[in-house]
Amino acid sequence: MKRTLLGSAMIAVLGTSVAAGGIERTNQSSSVLFKKGNYVELGFGSVRPNVGGEGKTTGYSYDNVANDFAQKELRAKIDINDRLSFGIIMDQPFGADIEYGGNSATTELGGTKAFAEVNAQTFLLKYQVNSNASVFGGLRRQTASGDITLDGTTYGGTLQVLPPPPAGPGGVLAAGASGYNIELKDAVGTGYTVGAAYEIPDIALRVALSFNSEITHKMDVEETLPLDVVVPGVGVVASSTTTQSGSLDVKTPKSWNLDVQSGIAKDTLLFGSIRWVEHSVFSVYADLLDAELVSLDDTVTYTIGVGRRFSPNFSALAAFSHESAGDEEVSPLAPTNGFNSLTLGGAYTFDNGFEISGGASWRQVGDAKAYARGATRADFEGNTVFGAGIKLSYSF
Repeated sequence: MKRTLLGSAMIAVLGTSVAAGGIERTNQSSSVLFKKGNYVELGFGSVRPNVGGEGKTTGYSYDNVANDFAQKELRAKIDINDRLSFGIIMDQPFGADIEYGGNSATTELGGTKAFAEVNAQTFLLKYQVNSNASVFGGLRRQTASGDITLDGTTYGGTLQVLPPPPAGPGGVLAAGASGYNIELKDAVGTGYTVGAAYEIPDIALRVALSFNSEITHKMDVEETLPLDVVVPGVGVVASSTTTQSGSLDVKTPKSWNLDVQSGIAKDTLLFGSIRWVEHSVFSVYADLLDAELVSLDDTVTYTIGVGRRFSPNFSALAAFSHESAGDEEVSPLAPTNGFNSLTLGGAYTFDNGFEISGGASWRQVGDAKAYARGATRADFEGNTVFGAGIKLSYSF
């Protein structure tokens, strides 16, 4: 029993760590279903990226391209009877907040930015088949929104057109895209989670495999593109904006989680996980530009760690995670490529059922080249991310 409680506390602390690659901000774990008895927790986290690059042609320093962000989550589990349990998870599994500084007229990517936010609610049921095996699954509901702006010399200045008839021949003079914006309005999508687990409680062994489906969001979008009307030999005679409204299917990725833990000595737990995420399914198509705005690689993240109970009330852990680098040419809207990270955490359990746990992660992210319109526009090297979080929980 002590080993099982230790494993439960230690795995929970990992939820405070920095998120993985692509647009991912949590690992979408269903571990709350394995808490003993009835349980509720509230978590808060803060992530501070230190991600910067250097312009390929201008040498401009793009500092703090990735903005800080906060995370919050609520998890709860209720035993309906001896075999059936209900769980609920409220979190923000995906997101992005990228912004390039610099003058858009003189730097490659100055003014380019992207913001995305996904809030999720997951409703789960777990059925205990026997003392060792269980199955679980449920529905996932997500609300998503976003906004992307392209700017800088990379995108060729503003769209320039000739005056339309009868004042002129009309037509495109220079197909620039600087200042292009797409707003992706709030949309709701639904998916599912399924999984199974095998446990040997006496040695705190648990092997759990879970699958999260991709979720399609049918989003209303509005695109805008600045344009200048140019008379040859005269110059710009008028400025305007082209606007187009429509709809777009945007998918958040599916994933597989394999989580393993086992007691290896008295009050000592070894744990690990493998997580695969199909980030490549996430795309945003710009109809006005006839182009994809985001290109991401699928990722596999490996974690291994050890937790130890030092007293009846206090436990601690250390964990190492690795995500292999993919193609070094990445979207300017996601300028990292793989990582190595170290997580430290601890949990203190009070005699009245309350527990406080916390953790911190330091991550070295892989070097990358921000690639757009057929060329590398900035080099990103030696970047890091720091995250920390705290959770308050109660068992009853």
